[in-house]
Amino acid sequence: MKNYRKVLAALLAGAMTLTMGGFSTVMAAEDDGYVVKASNTDSKSKDNDMVIAIEGSVSSMDPANIPDTSAISATRGVYEMLVQFNEAQELEGQLAESWEISDDSLTYTFKLREGVKFQDGTDFNSAAVKANYDRVVDKNNNLRQRRTFVVAQSDDTEKERVASIETPDDYTVIFTLAEPWAPFINRMTQFCMISPAALEEYGNDIMNHPCGTGPYICTEWEEGDHTSFKRNEDYWGEKPGVDTVTIKEVPEAGSRTAMLQTGEADLIYPTPADQIEAIKNTDDVNVLKTDSNIMRYVTLNMDLPQLQDQKVRQAMNYAIDKDAYIALMYSGNGKPATSIVPSIIGGYEEQEPYTYDVEKAKELMKEAGYEDGFKLTLWGDNSTQEIKGMTFVKQQLAQIGIEVDVMPMEPATVNDKIYVDKEEAEINMWYVNWSASDFTMDGSVRSLLYSTMCPPTSANTAYYNDPDFDKLLDDGLHTADLEEQAKYYGEAQKMAWEAAPWLFLGNDSIIYSAKSYLSGVYVAPDGAFNFAHAELAQ
Repeated sequence: MKNYRKVLAALLAGAMTLTMGGFSTVMAAEDDGYVVKASNTDSKSKDNDMVIAIEGSVSSMDPANIPDTSAISATRGVYEMLVQFNEAQELEGQLAESWEISDDSLTYTFKLREGVKFQDGTDFNSAAVKANYDRVVDKNNNLRQRRTFVVAQSDDTEKERVASIETPDDYTVIFTLAEPWAPFINRMTQFCMISPAALEEYGNDIMNHPCGTGPYICTEWEEGDHTSFKRNEDYWGEKPGVDTVTIKEVPEAGSRTAMLQTGEADLIYPTPADQIEAIKNTDDVNVLKTDSNIMRYVTLNMDLPQLQDQKVRQAMNYAIDKDAYIALMYSGNGKPATSIVPSIIGGYEEQEPYTYDVEKAKELMKEAGYEDGFKLTLWGDNSTQEIKGMTFVKQQLAQIGIEVDVMPMEPATVNDKIYVDKEEAEINMWYVNWSASDFTMDGSVRSLLYSTMCPPTSANTAYYNDPDFDKLLDDGLHTADLEEQAKYYGEAQKMAWEAAPWLFLGNDSIIYSAKSYLSGVYVAPDGAFNFAHAELAQ
């Protein structure tokens, strides 16, 4: 048996730049992680209530049914997993004290932490783990997380990745896989524990009655406005240093900046690059930056007649000036996309770039029979930054005769229009981003490009369907040999890159800002913010 207490999950070569007033320093990720540390001992908070202002929306408080990173971040205040990524992006036990993996990589035995209670006073134990798993895989619940553990087959059947779960005692859980599945332990960092008693009482309305084992209790969730928490005084671990946390949804970038400067917010994320100069000269503010695994792209509905020809989709990519995109959107704090995944994802392989070449793009459009162009709609969120990005795409595609109608919407409205049956789909293009919280190639692309992951199952809104691509992902998933994985994933990246189901835009840096009296909070490379150990200097 292989015994693991702490495993390095991903090789992250990035470092964090911390700007404080007129100078900056670099903290190596492997030494200090990503945690904000109070930098000004003379700066004090006016109270012990923390406010985080975000661009996105907390669209759900059910951790098994969340579509975005903001919701993941919020639910992690209430809920915990068997294992987690810490601030240095190392895999470590959370509700599991340790785990063992069998030599054939099929059996995972977790030893659970004793004495942990849910926020309703009931015990966390092995039966709770099994109850949560059973809920997730139950088809009748129609939860997003089900697709992690249940795989759709080409013949319309389904296959569960986990063959069995055993609970030999209250503090031992044994997962036996149907076949080797390399990302299993990483995927468990997304598998949250909900009180079975609360699930029995509320069912899938648990999103309005969150009940976990975490350091905070959710007191209010108003989608589109705010989510509020108070400290869990009965928490089993180290209690947070703040009394309350409020996550405020502020899509307008200037408003978030103003909130930080006036002290209405203690942390804002993201900080648009064009706001950095305004913020960093504020005496009690830190601006922080690190590499991300966020992919910025536009999906192209390949079922539309005008987007079916690969030459058209490639032409659209040649018509986009990626360097100008990074300069405009992130003031150079990012990189043009060079594959279907960012470079910090395991198995990344650089592709031949779609260099900015309008004449080549026009020639490809002519060869495809669309010399005079056509019209498309572009959907996206209604935040300042997203609208700016969509407008840029519109202007670039106009150079090759493609007239784009930009349609910004509330995030919940976009989701409602995206996740429909194929015959009801009205999508042309979607300006969006994606990050894989498990830092794996499979986690980065399966939900977005695998043929059975089209809406409403998942987010393959390009309706990309290539059996050879699917097979390469499956082959990579079922081998633990890193060289073999690299071969499969390298071929898959090349195939999808050439097929161009997306406009490949870029990978921006994580930039966020915090008051210098705030400690213990950070934003990880996947864009998830963690406030479990927040402290405000008084």
